[in-house]
Amino acid sequence: MEDILKSLILGIVQGFTEFLPISSTGHLLLGRKLMGLSEAGLFLDTMLHLGTLLAVVVVFWQDILYMIKRPFSKLSLLVIVATIPTAIIGLTFEDYFEEISKTGVTVGWEFLFTGVILWVADNMKHKGTKNIEQISFFNAFMVGTLQGAAILPAVSRSGLTIAGALFQGINKETAARFSFLVSLPAILGAVVLQSAKLVNGQAESIGFLPLVVGTIAAAISGYVAVKWMLKILQRGSLKIFSIYVWILGVAILIAQFLGKF
Repeated sequence: MEDILKSLILGIVQGFTEFLPISSTGHLLLGRKLMGLSEAGLFLDTMLHLGTLLAVVVVFWQDILYMIKRPFSKLSLLVIVATIPTAIIGLTFEDYFEEISKTGVTVGWEFLFTGVILWVADNMKHKGTKNIEQISFFNAFMVGTLQGAAILPAVSRSGLTIAGALFQGINKETAARFSFLVSLPAILGAVVLQSAKLVNGQAESIGFLPLVVGTIAAAISGYVAVKWMLKILQRGSLKIFSIYVWILGVAILIAQFLGKF
């Protein structure tokens, strides 16, 4: 029962924080520490990522079907171009950033950095005019580069990609849509890499029911987060997320100073 509860909590955390601009990796790190877990286990991690992948597929199935049918369309090529720098950064620095994630030594500062980016991006969200057809391949490459930079534990992937799109004059609706679409190959890549490690016997044993509960929780909360984020960009403010991650970052820095984190 304890494993099921922990999987449920981690699934909800993964789903919401993957798509809200507050960093899923940073929150999972905090969740594991609070629950006394050194890590969630590779198998569970993989299934949580699969759950968030399902959430994006459900929301953007029409775009995904369009790209499958038209692999050389502008949208398909933009997503491919954005994926290239993400993959290069992720594969090149994977071991280094995994080590940083384990220690959590820079997490507080990374939350503060994420808050600054979100605050500035919020001031830009009504100024962009570019739609998908007007996005250049350079714009897509820069968004992908920022997504790669979000490999740091508490730097938000969705926050950085949405901000990067807004900074380049892309309108807010397209910025959100493109951010979530470029997350698909990134999340899928994480699932593939983790699955390869599972094949090599690096998995920790975990029951079937906790896995199912965690995956479903990640999928449902991820779906809610995507829908909520789309509405926030249309009518709300990103600054509430800035304030949240700033408070969290300061709290972590104080805890580290006191030797409690």
